Amino acid sequence: MSTSHHTPADDTRTAPEKSSDDADADDTGASDDPGETTDDAADAESTATKQQRLAAYLREQAADGEVYFKSKFIADDVDLSAKEIGALILKLQDSVTDLSIERWSYTSATTWRVERTN
Repeated sequence: MSTSHHTPADDTRTAPEKSSDDADADDTGASDDPGETTDDAADAESTATKQQRLAAYLREQAADGEVYFKSKFIADDVDLSAKEIGALILKLQDSVTDLSIERWSYTSATTWRVERTN
């Protein structure tokens, strides 16, 4: 009885080595796609635009003092979803210096208090 040792090199199903032409074709990956970078930049610009729109709305509403609001009640006014407002308001707390934004209370949704600081 003869025993033979089988190695991957003996296997005819092993993928052939790539030629230099094949390697060039495989070097173009999704991360090199300039469209993705543009989309990422567009998303970032969109978020910045949304932040600016929300901040402008809050400045206007708090012009005469302070304002209390729930995201779901101003969503239509700023053309954003309540979820977007919730995420953006947290960013605005740290980035807008002329508004004091604080989480005021929670009854079925967060109530925010906004006041002009200047």
